[in-house]
Amino acid sequence: MNISIIAFAVLILVSLGLFAKNVKTIIRNINLGKDLDRGDNKGGRFKLMAKVAMGQSKMQARPVVGILHFIVYAGFVIINIEVLEIVLDGLLGTHRLFSPLGSLYTFLISTFEVLALLVLVSCVIFLIRRNIIRLKRFLSPEMTGWPKTDANLILITEVLLMTAFLLMNVVDAQLQSIGAEHYTQVGPFAISGMFEGMFSGLSESSLVAFERGLWWFHIIGIFAFLNYLPYSKHFHILLAFPNVFYSKLTPKGQLTNMEAVKKEVELMFDPNADPYAAPPEPVGEPERFGAKDVQDLTWKQLMDAYTCTECGRCTDVCPANITGKELSPRKILMDTRDRLEEVGKGIDKNGKDHDDGKSLLGDYIKEEELLACTSCNACTEACPVNNDPLSVIVDLRRYLIMEESKAPAEWTGMLTNIENNGAPWQFAQADRLKWKDEE
Repeated sequence: MNISIIAFAVLILVSLGLFAKNVKTIIRNINLGKDLDRGDNKGGRFKLMAKVAMGQSKMQARPVVGILHFIVYAGFVIINIEVLEIVLDGLLGTHRLFSPLGSLYTFLISTFEVLALLVLVSCVIFLIRRNIIRLKRFLSPEMTGWPKTDANLILITEVLLMTAFLLMNVVDAQLQSIGAEHYTQVGPFAISGMFEGMFSGLSESSLVAFERGLWWFHIIGIFAFLNYLPYSKHFHILLAFPNVFYSKLTPKGQLTNMEAVKKEVELMFDPNADPYAAPPEPVGEPERFGAKDVQDLTWKQLMDAYTCTECGRCTDVCPANITGKELSPRKILMDTRDRLEEVGKGIDKNGKDHDDGKSLLGDYIKEEELLACTSCNACTEACPVNNDPLSVIVDLRRYLIMEESKAPAEWTGMLTNIENNGAPWQFAQADRLKWKDEE
């Protein structure tokens, strides 16, 4: 076994090991959330996943960007089929292991090349939109620093990987044409075949070194990309599928009830209930009203945070944000993810009972942001991966109002009127229909 095969095997083992370790940490972090049953209607969930995650139906609301994104997505999935051959070639010391497929092989590689070129062009367009045209939704305060760098880094990496793939085939075609040993005659390919004479001035040894260098750059880049994903917003490439599968099937604007509160209200309206009987005492530690920190949210809300693509479509349609309020639904999920990462690192360092004295509400998300939300649900409707930032906002606001009694005076008056009068207006229930007598 030669040294390159050993080096390649070590590269694969280390890369997959690191990736598995990081994924395990993310799963652990998501499971810090409260339990939630989303195991119903599996058939409907698979259909939704096929439509939204695989078919990217919600991306097509903006057709040009939707098509470009679908090209990148399809390229990422289909071109990586070629990685199987690269891996086997690296482990077996072969070159173009599947070339005996003949014309089918030439067709497949040609298809991969066309896709690679389309992905390259699409990524360049995305870079232009972000850095030259500078679209407004990419200029929000939460998109400065690392989020901006992360997006550009991924796009540049994609451009480099696709360029390396195409150049590797161009050099390979040149080596085939001069009958170099080990380089099987399989071309010409659709794109690289048009540039076959590009490196005709180089010697065979130089061409082999160049081709091998591009081959190693391409495969190392792929494994580096794989291990970068857990640290990036682009982890949504993998999480979008389970995230959509477990998304809410009931109407998106339908709010959930807290069981403890719901039981008390049902008891109040039960005509057969003893008016003097106290509600049953809760078993165990009393449940917190709403959410103060990430552990108070559900595992699905935490998965939403990791799945956020930071595309800004939610913030782009938010009426509060449009009118200059502090609220940005994208920032809500980004803050949730950042806080969850902080909590996870604290657990890794100090144990599962570690308390750093911080919380999502207050240290990351301000009261003004939550109170600005109109609960219109536009953010949830716009999200291309079915995230639900409204549910996080509602739970944080529940804690703010029900635990901390922090609500605007207008809200307090309205809630008092509903409690006393059954309506938000300040008059007795007996007078509610007097308006019709004034006609």
